[in-house]
Amino acid sequence: MTVSSYVTPAPKPSPPAPAVAASTYLYWPAKEDLILGLLARELLTFLNEIVARITADPAIVLPRHLAPLLIRTGLRLPLARRVQSGDAGLLRLLTQQVGDRELFARTTPSALCETGLPICHRHGLIRHDRPLPDLTYAVHAVLTGFGAAMSDPATASLGVDDPAEVLADTVAQLLEPPVAPGEQAIAAAAEKTIIVLRQINEALLDLIERSQTFQ
Repeated sequence: MTVSSYVTPAPKPSPPAPAVAASTYLYWPAKEDLILGLLARELLTFLNEIVARITADPAIVLPRHLAPLLIRTGLRLPLARRVQSGDAGLLRLLTQQVGDRELFARTTPSALCETGLPICHRHGLIRHDRPLPDLTYAVHAVLTGFGAAMSDPATASLGVDDPAEVLADTVAQLLEPPVAPGEQAIAAAAEKTIIVLRQINEALLDLIERSQTFQ
């Protein structure tokens, strides 16, 4: 018996696996539409988490709780983070329709707080001794600054263990009324806020569906 009789023939090489990206692109008309769909899904995840948290605990709707939640949740999603930081170039690239850009703009923490502040104002969750537009502008400035600082901790001052806690205290001092709202007022504001967030969710779902439609 020869030596070659003991040698097991080398297996034939397996054919290369199909590229995932190639099959993925079958569902979207172009690369931009794929990224647009991914971005919309991230924002949907972002809003769904906010809705789930408010549903589980209506007190989350209080600005001192909602503001840090919006910032922290948004920073965990890379594409959504770029939109929420005001990346106008990305929006122009991905959203050819003005309505889509406006929809994404509505999902930034500042915009969501701007949407929610009138609800909180009507139910006594924020102070009434200052004009609402002034409070809205102040919250926008605070969230924009904290969002930038928390997204790049290396640029922030040292010695702060929990920036979200500092944000919560800042928003509380800026917005809270002298008399704390009752549970009924908080529950009513939470219910209205969830309705608004779900409306934005529906618009995002429609955008996802359109992003997968061949032109």
